Amino acid sequence: MPGTESTDTSGAAAAAGASEALRPHAEDAFAAELSALAAADDRPRPARWRLSPWAVATYLLGGTLPDGTVITPKYVGPRRIVEVAVTTLATDRALLLLGVPGTAKTWVSEHLAAAVSGDSTLLVQGTAGTPEEAIRYGWDYAQLLAHGPSRDALVPSPVMRAMADGMTARVEELTRIPADVQDTLITILSEKTLPVPELGEEVQAVRGFNLIATANDRDRGVNELSSALRRRFNTVVLPLPATPEDEVDIVSRRVAQIGRSLELPELPEGVEEIRRVVTVFRELRDGVTGDGRTKLKSPSGTLSTAEAISVVTSGLALAAHFGDGVLRAGDVAAGILGAVVRDPAADRVIWQEYLETVVRERDGWKDFYRACREVTA
Repeated sequence: MPGTESTDTSGAAAAAGASEALRPHAEDAFAAELSALAAADDRPRPARWRLSPWAVATYLLGGTLPDGTVITPKYVGPRRIVEVAVTTLATDRALLLLGVPGTAKTWVSEHLAAAVSGDSTLLVQGTAGTPEEAIRYGWDYAQLLAHGPSRDALVPSPVMRAMADGMTARVEELTRIPADVQDTLITILSEKTLPVPELGEEVQAVRGFNLIATANDRDRGVNELSSALRRRFNTVVLPLPATPEDEVDIVSRRVAQIGRSLELPELPEGVEEIRRVVTVFRELRDGVTGDGRTKLKSPSGTLSTAEAISVVTSGLALAAHFGDGVLRAGDVAAGILGAVVRDPAADRVIWQEYLETVVRERDGWKDFYRACREVTA
């Protein structure tokens, strides 16, 4: 049948497009895991949820299903944090993921939306220029001028679409949005309605709707949430990785995923360099060496796990294209320098002092010291 052939071709094209995406959405990248969880999930599901709260938590934290399917961890951290976040979405309270930059707030937000609603794309990206229309609705001005206010002329925001369809909406970097625009969410979150006075109508949220917002508590110049808006959220703080082993595990997993998407060859001896990058970042971030014996000055940057992932990924590309296929100190040294030295004056002094007093004296780190000295000079 012609209609069937057309549908099959379209589906194949969509699948090919998804496979070619540089950074697939979570629901596409982990479609097989989500499907396996849905098939094995016999627990109660809230209205319009694709998975039960237990299955959503399993999707984020990882596990093995009865049929042997391995669910890879998306978040490495305290289980209770994930359980509280998932449970919040099953109530009428919105979820605010709070933490310093690089604590996987966006990553967790995306995977929560993918597991709950099967769609992580109902997203508002917060910036200093985010207008009210991005949260409420806008207008097709050609239609508006030709026919006046009407449903056809209205352009729904991701939040409005989530309300109408019982889905999960996401607002990234909420505290970067101007305070008056932030407060647009108050009625939405408290009354679960979005008035459209131009049409004399309102959009009421249907069961299944909720909202996940992220915000970091480190950046300067952000717009604090009003007390009225903050009360509408249940706040979950995502901490930095508790141990070096956890952080090495997170960096290793994400670098491997990114490397596969970029079609970089797998490098056999990368874990040791990842461990050294993580050690440097943690010591400078904490202001003390791992053994607790030497106090250090901390640079101005956050030196987050996300930045460690970026440094190692760049090193992976260098080793693959310009090295011998093995990740070495010279491949990550320039990336570390760029991450640590944000303030050319103060941070450079801190970095050089760390190199001379800590790295230089550390057993087995001579190659790392030489590589860092070379790029620093």
